Amino acid sequence: MSSDHSPSSVHWGDLTHPIVAGLISVIVNYGGTFILVFQAAKVAGLSPELTASWVWSISIGVGVTGLILSWLTREPIITAWSTPAAAFLVTALATTPYAEAVGAYIVSAVAFVVLGLSGYFERVIRLIPPGVAAGLLAGILLHFGIQAFGGMSVDPVLAGLLIVTYVVLKRVMARYAVVGILVVGLVFLLIQQRVDMTGLELKLAAPVFTMPEFSLNAMLSVALPLFLITLTGQYMPGMLVLRNDGFKTSANPIVTVTGLGSLLMAPFGSHAFNIAAITAAIATGREAHEDPSKRWIAGIAAGVCYILVGVFGVTLATVFMAFPATFITTLAGLALLGTIGGSLASAMTDAKAREASLITFLAAASNIMMFGIGGAFWGLLIGMLCYAVLNGELPWQRARGKAIGISAVEPAIRKG
Repeated sequence: MSSDHSPSSVHWGDLTHPIVAGLISVIVNYGGTFILVFQAAKVAGLSPELTASWVWSISIGVGVTGLILSWLTREPIITAWSTPAAAFLVTALATTPYAEAVGAYIVSAVAFVVLGLSGYFERVIRLIPPGVAAGLLAGILLHFGIQAFGGMSVDPVLAGLLIVTYVVLKRVMARYAVVGILVVGLVFLLIQQRVDMTGLELKLAAPVFTMPEFSLNAMLSVALPLFLITLTGQYMPGMLVLRNDGFKTSANPIVTVTGLGSLLMAPFGSHAFNIAAITAAIATGREAHEDPSKRWIAGIAAGVCYILVGVFGVTLATVFMAFPATFITTLAGLALLGTIGGSLASAMTDAKAREASLITFLAAASNIMMFGIGGAFWGLLIGMLCYAVLNGELPWQRARGKAIGISAVEPAIRKG
């Protein structure tokens, strides 16, 4: 491991940007999608204690796994709970007893551990052409970029202030643009008294153990969809985010560690956590730090923030959710502008794959929903099929052809 990636090489002056990037990813995660967890808990009829335990388990689990993976790999491995899975559970928990749902969480987690140890997922990731991967990422993130400016119709003063601040800071001190919009936005909200902190009480969360029950119905109606939705909607784009920004850590340990974490936390309510996709892009790009070897600090910062939220249960999660939606969407969109632009540029670089990359981008941006599977999977599938048709062969076929050519030449060389 090079000295550039060692802890001693990180100076305090280098820490501000990755720490803020990690913090923003946490705020966006809680402020943007965490309401789905509360909705699912309400549908399931969970008590406040079980709901707080769910918050504790996914927050602590996400924090610890992200912190461990970022520390060991020296790469910004941001983990998160499965957002599409939480959306799925809003309907699934209406008809599934909670104890059986917990049993399904365990089965799904075991499947991810097996997948990580097998190494097959990493092999699949390596077969995706870089242009197609970049087009997929740009398509997934496009919605967030559009929302950054869509907030102008809802809250023009707040959204306009953030956008103007971002552009001005990009001109005069580009490194502090994302830090600046976070600070300016928070100050503006506090001055306007739009974030109510008066009733805030820090209460420690108490995890509640639920004895899992296993049924065929829960395996088919919860465990299997949970596994497929998390795999296609989170792990696949999450790994491509890392690859797009030049990080090469194998998917195998990431899938294994997050699967083990999900397994340990399932009896306390955690439905699934995994590598992040959208919020990870905030921490893996140049906005987090110009030097890629310093961006792993964002993973550490995010992990610590998640653990703090978990320790205090629902309290801090509720604070993040109290931020106006326009603040969250504009903050996320502006923080992702660099990644969106870089992904589009990468997608258009390779002339051979340009058409397929563009199709991938548009298909992913359209967010196709079929059979309960989200747009990331369909965008990738459509893009890969187009790449195969337009280029006549898939990457693994090309590799096999080369191997056949070498084996045909070897006898002639020996004869010679």
